[in-house]
Amino acid sequence: MNTKDDLLKIFSIKLRTILTGLRINFDHLQEIRLRMNAPLIIIHENKEFFVTSDARLTNLPSQAVIITKNEIRETMEYISNYSLYAFEEEIKQGFITISGGHRIGIVGKTIVENDTIKGMKHISFINIRLAHQVKGCADPVLPYLINSKTEGIYHSLIISPPRCGKTTLLRDVIRQLSDGNEYLRGMAIGVVDERSEIGACYMGTPQNDIGIRTDILDCCPKAKGMLMLIRSMSPQIIAVDEIGSREDLEAIDYVIGCGCKLIATVHGSSLDDIKGKPILGELMKKMLFERYIILSNRNSIGHLDEIYDASGNRIYGRREDKQ
Repeated sequence: MNTKDDLLKIFSIKLRTILTGLRINFDHLQEIRLRMNAPLIIIHENKEFFVTSDARLTNLPSQAVIITKNEIRETMEYISNYSLYAFEEEIKQGFITISGGHRIGIVGKTIVENDTIKGMKHISFINIRLAHQVKGCADPVLPYLINSKTEGIYHSLIISPPRCGKTTLLRDVIRQLSDGNEYLRGMAIGVVDERSEIGACYMGTPQNDIGIRTDILDCCPKAKGMLMLIRSMSPQIIAVDEIGSREDLEAIDYVIGCGCKLIATVHGSSLDDIKGKPILGELMKKMLFERYIILSNRNSIGHLDEIYDASGNRIYGRREDKQ
């Protein structure tokens, strides 16, 4: 089933008709946002557009179709196949993953007991984030991650601002290292996929190709998941998305101390940006990571700007490129 078919079936009849008429490449569609009593918005090729009732794109919110309570309700019924209860555990996390690996973020009134989120009701805001797999996007990066002396990889941190392709790059790195490539044999990889974005599991099955030697802990907190994988699956590599907490730092110390290699991502715009963040700055001082990969959307989404070694020496990219 293609991307467009996967998407259209989850929307209300009215919105389905409008979206069907859009003259866009759905493979380049990144987000569809529904907010009650607000305009219908899409993100296409990293640009925001409002959508009119006759399926045109506009920059004017006054011309856009307005999302009603009924559109939200009907869309949620299709998303959940008329059984929100079946998705109770996912709703606690704030999202539902559907066939094709697309992630539906939901926001409304939370139900809290003893400081724990038990569920959600009066859902009024929906964000559909499309799963995109770009096989081969890690090709320029992989040679810099391989340690030829050990026939393994370097501990690596992928740094990029939001929507600049860090998860997409991480996914392809995982796939290639898991399957094996011209640089080294395939390796056992454990993935902690806290928000179902790497493997995009649906009913326990990854919707993305993440390699034949990869095991996934889906919807599991990163720090706890890293420890679980070390104890249960004997991975050679652990991969996680968007580190940043004190608990993450402690788990990373443990993973590296066990002799397992680590590949992670983090939000940031540069190496100096990461140095200035309290917890991530500690990681850099400890020189736990041996490679830093900097992405941007300077020329295109996921543009590889620079690569640094553990000491902060640039090993890829030229300073004049930044000017």
